[in-house]
Amino acid sequence: MATPLSDPLSPLQTIAVVGLGTMGTGIAEVLAKAGREVIGIDISEAATTHATAALEASTAHAVERGRLTEQERADALARVRTGTDLRAAADADLVIEVVPESYEIKHQIFRELDGIVRPETILATGTNALSVTRLAADSARPERVLGLHFFNPAPAMRLVEVVSSVLTAPQAVAAVTDLALALGKEPVAVGDRPGFVADGLLFGYLNQAAAMYEAKYASREDIDAAMRLGCGLPMGPLALLDLIGVDTARTVLEAMYAESRDRLHAPAPILKQLSEAGLTGRKSGRGFYTYEAPGSATVVRDALTPLEGASRTPGREVRSVGVAGSGTMASGIVEVFAKAGYDVVLAARSEEKARAAKARIGKSLARSVDKGRMTAEAAAQTLDRITAAGSYDAFADVDLAVEAVAEDLEIKQQLFATLDKVCKPGAVLATTTSSLPVVACARATSRPQDVIGMHFFNPAPAMKLVEVVRTVLTAEDVHSTVREVCVRIKKHAVDCGDRAGFIVNALLFPYLNNAIKMVQEHYASLDDIDAAMRLGGGYPMGPFELLDVVGLDVSLAIEKVLHREFRDPGLAPAPLLEHLVAAGCLGRKTGRGFREYARR
Repeated sequence: MATPLSDPLSPLQTIAVVGLGTMGTGIAEVLAKAGREVIGIDISEAATTHATAALEASTAHAVERGRLTEQERADALARVRTGTDLRAAADADLVIEVVPESYEIKHQIFRELDGIVRPETILATGTNALSVTRLAADSARPERVLGLHFFNPAPAMRLVEVVSSVLTAPQAVAAVTDLALALGKEPVAVGDRPGFVADGLLFGYLNQAAAMYEAKYASREDIDAAMRLGCGLPMGPLALLDLIGVDTARTVLEAMYAESRDRLHAPAPILKQLSEAGLTGRKSGRGFYTYEAPGSATVVRDALTPLEGASRTPGREVRSVGVAGSGTMASGIVEVFAKAGYDVVLAARSEEKARAAKARIGKSLARSVDKGRMTAEAAAQTLDRITAAGSYDAFADVDLAVEAVAEDLEIKQQLFATLDKVCKPGAVLATTTSSLPVVACARATSRPQDVIGMHFFNPAPAMKLVEVVRTVLTAEDVHSTVREVCVRIKKHAVDCGDRAGFIVNALLFPYLNNAIKMVQEHYASLDDIDAAMRLGGGYPMGPFELLDVVGLDVSLAIEKVLHREFRDPGLAPAPLLEHLVAAGCLGRKTGRGFREYARR
């Protein structure tokens, strides 16, 4: 008979960790360093031996780096004992299960624990995909079963998701939340659904990246580089899938799809193919990439690795550049080209606008001088290379014309028709669009073979990525020209085809849209979701922070373009986003978006 919970639980001092793989060992280390008595249990003696060695090595490394004293290390190691008998958990206040993602295995462990632990012991599962409610319902003490989802590596990652089922007693949640805080972690309370917050958003994104690669839209290296450099992520999605385990990702996605029936959660076929071939990522030595050895993080060349310095059609000579536009992006791009030594014509609809844009660039260069990033002489020379013009006729002699005007197809097509008339034969014409079809700009000219996409990221002087977008009509030497220019301006170019969102926005905005749906469905708060993605996913900003910076109107426009292109119901903009835009709540620029901001 289950024991009811009415009084607050005593602090959790003795904790059993069942499953001593990488995650279990990491959790044991965190607990021991925080003064808890730890009972490590695994059916494999080799696993317990390996865990002990790993703890000794990790704590020794902490001493070397000044994070622990020798005495603290000795005390922590003395608090850990390991074994292969589940009955060792009899004295535990809390049992944390981190065995493989199999309901049968977890269910068996919970059934055995029911007959071993004290009535007041809390049982926690480390699952990120299976139903906590189902495990609780099949337990003799459902009110004491919850989820406790750490992130890998547990000693470094601050997020812990505390997962309640409809059966979980509030006192059990409070006790585990207090423990997480005592461990120096950031606990986020979530309900029971596959993936919870962080993985619920992360795995949909990873799945789309796998599908993008499977469709041969972009190379694995370009997809990963695009998301690292374009979004500031610590790892690209395909490298991350290899780290997590391709088979694990497939299991999580299957569970998510079973609940959501959202096609974006249906595992990409390549995940099944790799899993069934045993190519599960780093742990097997091969997944999307090939590794030096099983368990190694070192990527080695394989048949798919691009050849360095591979022969390419020679590009056209570019000595001078024209940039059309006077906004923030146009000014940043002009600064980038001028710093790289190009003579640049900055043309706007009026000479006044062009001069104002040049003045802003001067201020930006002055800030660089103040910060010691360039000399005053270099800044003056850079500014001297820029000519402000009030007419696109000034582009008559440029070798490369870059359009950076409003994200409106009709405006861009009119501009390209003008560029077609004023630019010399052989000049390369580039658009910086982030979501519109490049070919539509190309068809506005009589020379579509000379048109290409060069999608810079904001702020252009700081962001290293440029998406190079070829249409079916783009000439090979035009592509080579832009790649060569990217090298000279010190940008990392990634190749992609002419379809909505290219690489970055096609992967980023469905993730942002799914975050909005979580709030819309009252699953989690803005703050919890932002914290989960910063602390658990390694994102530099949470999704709602980013949406307010980008602008909700801009985000909605991109979502609509993606939905229109791919016709996937899962890509339809969240109604909450549409309502906020309709209300004029566009983010930081209006003082209110998902959050409110102080007026300047």
